[in-house]
Amino acid sequence: MFRAEMDEHTYLAILEERHAQELFDLINESRDSIRKWLDFPDKTIAVDDTKAFIRRSLSRFANNNGYWAGIWHHGQIAGSIGFLWIDWDAKRTEIGYWLGSEFEGNGLMTKACHAFIAHAFNELHLRKIEIGAATNNIKSRAIPERLGFTQEGIMRNYERLHDQYLDRVVYGLIKDEWHR
Repeated sequence: MFRAEMDEHTYLAILEERHAQELFDLINESRDSIRKWLDFPDKTIAVDDTKAFIRRSLSRFANNNGYWAGIWHHGQIAGSIGFLWIDWDAKRTEIGYWLGSEFEGNGLMTKACHAFIAHAFNELHLRKIEIGAATNNIKSRAIPERLGFTQEGIMRNYERLHDQYLDRVVYGLIKDEWHR
């Protein structure tokens, strides 16, 4: 299935059910760092939960409404990135992502986002990409800032995570800005 080389040690590939154990193990090893900003680790209790997520992602892929890919680095799954949805009328999407804690700080997610941006604009012919992150999630916010996204606004009390409400900053990138 879909595979994109990012460099000699790193590639992206559509998540398939055969990746469920490896992905679950990464989530389990990085549970504390991931759950600081995302709620899915608390809902991922067993490999079957990961298989169900992958099946949902493949269904979205089949319905042309987004998908998730794994990020492999030196032969190990390092994290995941995906188009959360695709609005074909407005020609826009949102990218979501996370990395296992041992893979942070190596530029992997910036490279993965760059590949997804190029795919969205050059192959899917979308016009806009959004990335959202909790306002206090400095590491996640650094990626769209590094890639030239514009901060478009802050949505207050956007989500409830671990009994607290988090504000969300939304970044946007228009196709014409990317090609400049």
